[in-house]
Amino acid sequence: MTIRALVILCLAWFGGPALADDIAPVTVPSAHSSAETIAKLEAEMARRNLTLLAKIDHQAAAAGVDLQMPAATVLYFGVPKAGTPMFLKAPTLAIDLPLRALVYETGEGEVFVAYNSGEWLAETVMARHGLEMPAKAQAGMSAMLSGLVEAATAE
Repeated sequence: MTIRALVILCLAWFGGPALADDIAPVTVPSAHSSAETIAKLEAEMARRNLTLLAKIDHQAAAAGVDLQMPAATVLYFGVPKAGTPMFLKAPTLAIDLPLRALVYETGEGEVFVAYNSGEWLAETVMARHGLEMPAKAQAGMSAMLSGLVEAATAE
């Protein structure tokens, strides 16, 4: 694919209309730098017995090809004891999970954490793979994620 074709594809994708059933990520401002927010998220994950599975530093990847962008790091995490049975039931689920949180900085230096809500996980991810997430599980997931992010972003 040529660069021109890729640019046109990206413009069409990102500039197109939003899906009616799309639920925006939850976005929370952080009182800390991106590095401090990531460190606090990692510490809170450990405290809650969540497993940090991967960390993707998009800023470093951009720098590797001589491009610049503000800090943007995705942390992939979960509870393998809970996730593995779901992956065994629906192997394609692994394309959408584990859970993730994005810590990013704007061009103005503001830092945010974005994550997907329990509602989105149930209505989009689980449904996509033929699985159901009961309302109680959705609420518990949302509470866990919001508590995790609040602990990392608050002053």
